[in-house]
Amino acid sequence: MILVSQKSIDEYMSKGWWGTLTLGEHFLDMAAKNGAAFAVADPPNRTELFGGAPQNWSWGALCEQVGALCAVLHAQGVGKDDVIVVQLPNCVQLHAIYLACAVSGVVVSPVPMQYRAHELVHVATSTAAKGVITTQRLGKYQAAHEIALMKPLLPSVQWVWSYGDASGQPLPEGVQDLDILLLQAPAWDDDGMRAHMARIALTANDVFTICWTSGTEARSKGVPRSHNEWLLVGTSVIDAGQMQPGAQMVIPFPFVNMAGISTSLIVWLLTGGGLHHHHPFDLKVFIGQLQDNPTDYTVAAPAVLSMLLKTPELLDGVDLSRLKRIGSGGGPLAPWLVEQFAARFGIEVINYFGSNEGAALSSTPQDIPNQQHRANYFPRLGIDGFAWKAVHANKVTTRLVDVDSGEEIRAPGKVGELRFKGPMVFSGYFNSPELTVNAFDELGFYKTGDLFDIAGDRGQYYRFAGRSKDIVVRGGMNISCEEVESLLLSHPKVREVAVIGWPDDVLGEKVCAVVVPRDATQALELDELVAYLKNVGKVAAFKLPERIETIGELPRNPVGKVLKRVLRERMQAPSTATAATGCVAHRAKD
Repeated sequence: MILVSQKSIDEYMSKGWWGTLTLGEHFLDMAAKNGAAFAVADPPNRTELFGGAPQNWSWGALCEQVGALCAVLHAQGVGKDDVIVVQLPNCVQLHAIYLACAVSGVVVSPVPMQYRAHELVHVATSTAAKGVITTQRLGKYQAAHEIALMKPLLPSVQWVWSYGDASGQPLPEGVQDLDILLLQAPAWDDDGMRAHMARIALTANDVFTICWTSGTEARSKGVPRSHNEWLLVGTSVIDAGQMQPGAQMVIPFPFVNMAGISTSLIVWLLTGGGLHHHHPFDLKVFIGQLQDNPTDYTVAAPAVLSMLLKTPELLDGVDLSRLKRIGSGGGPLAPWLVEQFAARFGIEVINYFGSNEGAALSSTPQDIPNQQHRANYFPRLGIDGFAWKAVHANKVTTRLVDVDSGEEIRAPGKVGELRFKGPMVFSGYFNSPELTVNAFDELGFYKTGDLFDIAGDRGQYYRFAGRSKDIVVRGGMNISCEEVESLLLSHPKVREVAVIGWPDDVLGEKVCAVVVPRDATQALELDELVAYLKNVGKVAAFKLPERIETIGELPRNPVGKVLKRVLRERMQAPSTATAATGCVAHRAKD
């Protein structure tokens, strides 16, 4: 399945930006070279989270697991260009699945564990997925059971495989035990896997993954990425982190999107390193992993880094001497935070901005050594007159555009939408031509929906200024306001609703629903709306409102558009808003 235009393939390959080796070939080469070296380990709390003892695999053991999965996929008739949906927590099996698909030409469509029927049915039907791989449970959530219930809504899905939880409890009817299937199928060896890739004519321009993103639309959009597109992203992270061969990493990001896959799979693969999984984020477990495993690179949200600085006793006894760089992003980075990590620990914080679509900026010590500047600014890539050290700086072109007039902004003083073009940027949304057309401008630049302005004494930087897309970003997960609004509007007590972001020190934002009730005399509680979305809408937990405000009417402009800016101002001053507008607030119970 090649979705990139032949023109782009010819251009990028002629420039040497794209190559011919697939991720599967990279893996087999690295496994043959590293053999007995440590490759990947489970979260140390795996047993309580989803069952089974934590596993620790060498490159050789992982290669055996990949060969077994290749055999199972082949025996089930799953081949090149078929899509499988994968819903698993971060674990060693995810590496085996991704890499078996990289060898088999199967397209992986990973989804977060928080997804429920609302999202899973959309993903599986949009991709015509042939199968689903999941786990028996995560905590109390019975993942395999829930997917078995959805089976009548998934006409293309021929099978559901699940890893058990080692409790002895049987899997639901219609769900096959993947551990048993792996024991029954004779594993392919290195030669068998290489012969298969040659036989199916798999190329580095074939689609490897379809990840999912939320924007202003009511449903998530599939973002296909090829082997070559992923490899470029991986090398940019290696460069930003200055990682060496054999780098040891602890990565707590979900292994389902740009942030997780680029590091947990691509960087790990290219460096031939070792990866310690973590899921879901648990500060105590995270610190324990840093203490128990010499670590060269990790990532953490700004709120976590702030907590570590403000509670230094958390790091008592933790040897951070090998940890020279930490990646962060997904929210504002305070300059004092970047300065203090360097001063106290000798650790440089890298400021990342990026999206599943491949638009990415990295503010690194090699390009922005000033720590205050690094917290606030990003290199203005692809602009004549500025040279940067980033490995792919010469491959990316950016422009800043006024969202109202469409005119390009070339000087400080005005906010505009940042747009990207280059070999890391995706070619279009999966099976969504209309969304794809709207995603690019007339010059072929991807429209990020993120607002920046030009900064620096020479206009050499971009500074993040907000979002033009109607989304809430909660803990790094994008949530479409329109999607949640559409679901809430179906509630019998809701006449109108607007969803906005409610600032949160830890997660960045939480979901706030501003509701106009059908009947002002009837109480409308947060718990009622949340229960409705869970039980009727079957929506992912991270999209659930954590605050509700009831209001007499939504503020609108002369053409009827809801003024969310006004709502955000009111919600940030709830006592004033209540007195002035009659708002009634209900918040999630701690």
